[in-house]
Amino acid sequence: MAIMLPSKETNWRDWHVPLSHDHFTLQEILLSAKDDQASQDDVPLIVQLVENPKFDLPWINIFNGAVNLHDHDCIHALLGRGFLPKDEAFVIGFTMGSTNRTDTLEQKLYAWAAKYLYPGPYKFSDEDIQVFKDAVHLGYVSDCEALNTIDYRPYLSMPVRDARAELGIETDLISAYFQVEKKRYPDSTASQRLI
Repeated sequence: MAIMLPSKETNWRDWHVPLSHDHFTLQEILLSAKDDQASQDDVPLIVQLVENPKFDLPWINIFNGAVNLHDHDCIHALLGRGFLPKDEAFVIGFTMGSTNRTDTLEQKLYAWAAKYLYPGPYKFSDEDIQVFKDAVHLGYVSDCEALNTIDYRPYLSMPVRDARAELGIETDLISAYFQVEKKRYPDSTASQRLI
């Protein structure tokens, strides 16, 4: 049976390319989400101030793992996550954790901002915050490269399985966590479609 990428008619809430669909190139996955991805102008200023490295002050790094929007979308594809809040929580948490510099205070500050300062669909629930914290831990224990330091352009034409291997992203580790998340959140669309 052939696995298809989401079509252009897919709503952004439904867009998802599972971790197991690893034969697609990174570019193919990004293009399948093209109509569903937010542009930088769509992202509220408070979210940009917290997450985008272009807003960092010289010599001050509040949150480790900040990346631009293109790199963030590449990380979504590499980690097999869609665009729902739990997906965002996982991608941001894993990226922060992969730096091996994120401490408990930083996690608490980010979780507070995501819960109380972020508007509408960017706001995290308590469940989303737990996924974020789990992902920080997973990123920390992973042997992958710090995902915020990668130039993703050379990986665009590679199947994601090869890109993951070169970057040290352990799909077995992530898949094991996805099993836990699926059991923990039986009513969550984001969690139920992971495996």
